[in-house]
Amino acid sequence: MPRREPRQEAPHRPPVGLSTASVWPLRAGTGFELAADLGYDGVEVMVWVDPASQNVPELRRWSRHTGMPVLSVHSPSLLITQRVWSPDPVVRLRKSVEAAMDLEARTVVVHPPFRWQRRYGDAFADLIAELEEDSGIAIAVENMFKVRPPGGRRDARVSAFRPSIDPTEVGYRHYTLDLSHVAAAGMDAFALADRMGPGLAHVHLADGTGVPKDEHLVPGRGSQPCAEILEKLSTGFDGQVVLEVNTRRAPSSAHRMKDLAEALLFARFHLGH
Repeated sequence: MPRREPRQEAPHRPPVGLSTASVWPLRAGTGFELAADLGYDGVEVMVWVDPASQNVPELRRWSRHTGMPVLSVHSPSLLITQRVWSPDPVVRLRKSVEAAMDLEARTVVVHPPFRWQRRYGDAFADLIAELEEDSGIAIAVENMFKVRPPGGRRDARVSAFRPSIDPTEVGYRHYTLDLSHVAAAGMDAFALADRMGPGLAHVHLADGTGVPKDEHLVPGRGSQPCAEILEKLSTGFDGQVVLEVNTRRAPSSAHRMKDLAEALLFARFHLGH
């Protein structure tokens, strides 16, 4: 009999998802539809002022209708979402974890506490540890950037986050690396990824030119080492890569689809898919 060669296992490749924030101002359902049409592996739900993004049964229906799994849930952490689900940030985070469990997502993305959220900030690390232990969901804290204070000089920048824009200064079990935020903060993407180490569980893939604002450009259109970061993650990375790009100014639906297709192709190519 001919000798049978041992079976070769296919290498693991991180899934590439589309954030529903990438289709704003359109609703979350459009994000599911475009992700399916373009061949993404799934969707990250940005929970914000869009009522559809807050409705778990509706999100489940969109997931089943399009065949797009929910890879992750972005907790309502923005200034404009401070009353989504609850004015209490602890309740918002708990509901985000519950939504991820209901939608069978692996990850919840959350921003560090704002500086004025003292009680929440004091309990934040312990709250995350408790929720991760109870749910099995990875709660990945995201790196942020400094902002210009109201009435401040054009070059003045302060951190709105506690204790800083860099979550590795506290130390959490899981992190989200956002490359647009890295650009806006003037940080070194590789140094930050190294500090996150094995805790790096999630990547928001987008580009930036280095100006101090959150641009969320299609990867390859800015100055960040998006390609090199993806190539570094192409082996040994067990997390998820999610495109979180700004198509708000796309002049037409065709232009939006083209940008999102280009972003997906960039990610897949540099991950070695």
